[in-house]
Amino acid sequence: MSVASSDFKKVTTNSVQEMKRQGEKISMLTAYDFTLAGIVDKAGIDVILVGDSASNVMAGHETTLPITLDQMIYHASSVVRAVDRALVVVDLPFGSYQGNSKEALGSAIRIMKESGGHAVKLEGGVEIIESIERILTAGIPVMGHLGLTPQSIYKFGTYTVRARQEAEAEKLISDAKALEEAGCFALVLEKIPADLAERVAQELNIPVIGIGAGAGVDGQVLVLHDMLGMTHEFNPRFLRRYLDLYSEITGAVQSYVHDVKSRDFPNDKEQY
Repeated sequence: MSVASSDFKKVTTNSVQEMKRQGEKISMLTAYDFTLAGIVDKAGIDVILVGDSASNVMAGHETTLPITLDQMIYHASSVVRAVDRALVVVDLPFGSYQGNSKEALGSAIRIMKESGGHAVKLEGGVEIIESIERILTAGIPVMGHLGLTPQSIYKFGTYTVRARQEAEAEKLISDAKALEEAGCFALVLEKIPADLAERVAQELNIPVIGIGAGAGVDGQVLVLHDMLGMTHEFNPRFLRRYLDLYSEITGAVQSYVHDVKSRDFPNDKEQY
């Protein structure tokens, strides 16, 4: 943990903005349950995202669309109970904020009241500005999300890199500035060209956190299950695996099965 990070006994929205001002990179990972969130927090992570990616890695859905607001509150509550230091940001799920700012505010309030989360994250640009502004009127911090927006997968039809074309890149820049002007405290950029992401980070005063957006942004986020090597079939270019838990867990379970079948477990010292 850096000297700057150690100054923050509790990471807040102000803390991550100060990290950008100091030139310190922001570390962010997802978490969805009490046990892993506690480990991640104690390891010194700055921001924990309770992502709607729980729909994929926890529930086995093909997309993030099926997860509900109640389910997000359940996962966020589990995470918050484990966390002492990190800033906890909770995704608003698909259908809980698009096109209806009043519903968006109600969804955000429920997350804050029922889970204890510290901020919410919404996908989209100018088309959701009204929802963002309404949420902010209640004093709820908002993190934006542009580039590849998984909740819009059926609109785009692919998970390929976004904003390669000039028109889409200019719209992304315009959306990013609109989100900052609306009051977002930070922004996630997912799977866009590195030079575009760096440009956005340089032009915004708020922190820009990337996933598949190169090294020129203010911080990085990965899905915890991916970086721990639990989801072994998912291999995008931006993913660095820090463990191979799929193999480790498989081996451990196989050893347990063998020991039970062979009557080696439990032994004399493992019983009362």
